[in-house]
Amino acid sequence: MQPVIALEKLTVRLRTRAGTFDAVADLDLAVRSKEVLALVGESGCGKSMTALAIMRLLPEPPAAIVAGAIRFGDLDLAQADERALSRLRGNRIGMIFQEPMSSLNPAMRAGPQVAEALELHKQMSRSEAREAVEALFELVRISDPRRRYDDYPHQMSGGMRQRVVIALALACGPELLIADEPTTALDVTTQAQILDTFRDLQARLGTATILITHDFGVVAETADRVAVMYAGRIVEQAPVEALFEAPLHPYSRGLLGSIMPVKDGHAARQLAEIPGMVPALWALPAGCAFAPRCPFAVAACREQRPPLTDAGPERKVACWRADEIRGAA
Repeated sequence: MQPVIALEKLTVRLRTRAGTFDAVADLDLAVRSKEVLALVGESGCGKSMTALAIMRLLPEPPAAIVAGAIRFGDLDLAQADERALSRLRGNRIGMIFQEPMSSLNPAMRAGPQVAEALELHKQMSRSEAREAVEALFELVRISDPRRRYDDYPHQMSGGMRQRVVIALALACGPELLIADEPTTALDVTTQAQILDTFRDLQARLGTATILITHDFGVVAETADRVAVMYAGRIVEQAPVEALFEAPLHPYSRGLLGSIMPVKDGHAARQLAEIPGMVPALWALPAGCAFAPRCPFAVAACREQRPPLTDAGPERKVACWRADEIRGAA
């Protein structure tokens, strides 16, 4: 099946006072229609930078796409001009940002902010747009949508504001949705409600989705496939069930071990931890970036970076010892 979007050897370079470095390096990623692909990893690994690169919302400078392509239909978004990008953003590609208060204009009523996208991209009249937005508000489970249309963001709860942001991202029926930590700023109860809404919408609309998160609980409940990032690179890709059952990269094993205690006989082991710190991107070690923290590392791991290679049906891993890890699982 032709992917909705395909990232090919995408590299995003940053110039900072600390030095020049690749925040995203040689990234290959594809998302198919109706699929939810989760992009996971620790803070600073390049997840949000990847999303901003797709949307071409990087601050240029200091950031720049220096290599690779972002294939979306017959366009390469890495090379597209601003006019073409303006027609795509909020129309064929929607994005849910982390913090709803920074995503919405506090001086503008909530409903008209969503209606504005419909008037711009779908040439709806003001009355047609209002009717469509009220239907959208009902779809994302905003109670009393007619009244809420005229509320300002500060009159809404955090969960309600996030539902407005979801409605805004879905308003024009996008082919691709990017959800960047859509529940991170919400309390646990509201997170569960938003995820339930998200799953229901995905089942109804079937929009191809990139879900950016550090929460494997969200991944397990929502995603079809998962790509694990570390220090700006993909280190493992797999269907969700396969990754949870038998992660092949030591970093994936460490992430899952930190949230899922493993039973040993009748006693449950404590949650594991990954020793050490994520290296600074401007001072990465030679070889595999995870080698200084990896219990499986050997000399070769510290000398040469492993490529991302096929490891089974829809599986890829960047580890010199993946076959041994698979056998030990």
